[in-house]
Amino acid sequence: MSAAIEPRSQRFTAPAVVIGALVGAVTVALVVMLWSLVATVVGGMVTTMPIGEALILGVLLGAFTGVVRGRRDTPVALAVGGGLLLALAYLALRAFRPLGLDAVQPIWGVVFAFVALGLAGFLVRYALRDLDLRRARRDVIERVIVRLLRGFGFAFFFVIILFPFWYMLSASLKTRAAMLRDPANLAIEFGLGAQTLLRGYWEVLFTFDFVRFIGNSALVATVTMVVTLIMAVLGAYAVTRLAFPGRTFLSRSILLIYMFPAIVLVIPLYAVFTQLGLRNTLPGLLIVYPATTIPVALYMLRSYFQTLPRDLEEAGLIDGCTRAQVIWRITLPLSMPAIASVGLYVFMIAWNEFLFAFMFLDSPAIFTLPRGMVMLDSQEVPRQYLMAGAMIITLPIMLLFFWFEKFLVGGLTAGGVKG
Repeated sequence: MSAAIEPRSQRFTAPAVVIGALVGAVTVALVVMLWSLVATVVGGMVTTMPIGEALILGVLLGAFTGVVRGRRDTPVALAVGGGLLLALAYLALRAFRPLGLDAVQPIWGVVFAFVALGLAGFLVRYALRDLDLRRARRDVIERVIVRLLRGFGFAFFFVIILFPFWYMLSASLKTRAAMLRDPANLAIEFGLGAQTLLRGYWEVLFTFDFVRFIGNSALVATVTMVVTLIMAVLGAYAVTRLAFPGRTFLSRSILLIYMFPAIVLVIPLYAVFTQLGLRNTLPGLLIVYPATTIPVALYMLRSYFQTLPRDLEEAGLIDGCTRAQVIWRITLPLSMPAIASVGLYVFMIAWNEFLFAFMFLDSPAIFTLPRGMVMLDSQEVPRQYLMAGAMIITLPIMLLFFWFEKFLVGGLTAGGVKG
């Protein structure tokens, strides 16, 4: 008699189906909204959102997930799952119609529909992972709600962050006629060909001489970063490890220069640099930029050096290393995460700085990128050229950040006192 009773883990339970259906409805509705947004932005047409069909699709998908989790490898699960899959396939073909491709090429409509269905299924399964759906306990419901809110928050902020970048990209790839006809259209007309789409970048790089500006900005930003890191590392090590008169005052007044706005400093610096012959020269910027970035870099590195153990440095001094060798062989390797982040921060400041470059530089031959952007902000210059220039300024910093990220993450676990 007891052998005929199913184990509790294999029983069909209502909470699993209800929770699965709720999560499925919310998840698929989110997928459809994002899908419709992408179709509208990329396809350049208003895409209606089939929210009713999407909710039904999500309920069925979530219910199927709940059935599978609550009753594995049983005839009931297979029968119910087969019927749900047929309903899912039908609703997917009706609910997901991205870019209108199903009206032109039906095969692409089917492909995109099932891609969207697969994405929705993966998200539902991820939302229900490691949850015991056989009982509607309070902790299970709370975790489901938190995961749904986290998903909505991620999608919301992802769209907010991505929208300005996409607007710059789409505007930079437009023709002048398209920009005047519909400036709010965020679609990219890929059918125009690469030569037409990239015409704005070609004009900006070569007609407006942005290739030279890129070289000037790279030179100024690199030299500023190197000089700042050398001075900041030595200064931060001194205020955290060495005892000298005025150490406390210097440590507390590092950021004193930031009490004065840059607009207050630029006028006297302009007069002094004019008398010294440093205005309208890159060496003039290479004096100002490190002077403004060294305090914040020193402050950040000082805070990091205070967390490093003194035992390793003292051991190096006992073994016969000089102070310079201790810094080079022990302190710097342990500080690479902080040095990399500070270096990237300083590089970004020097790359994007506009006020001093605008005031000090007059000759186009030595313009930096932010100073050269002023040339594009004119009624005679098409707006897509301005957007292309903005992309040229933004893209290198983004690529540099993603390239440095692996060093930042990897360096966080490097070094330490061996037990």
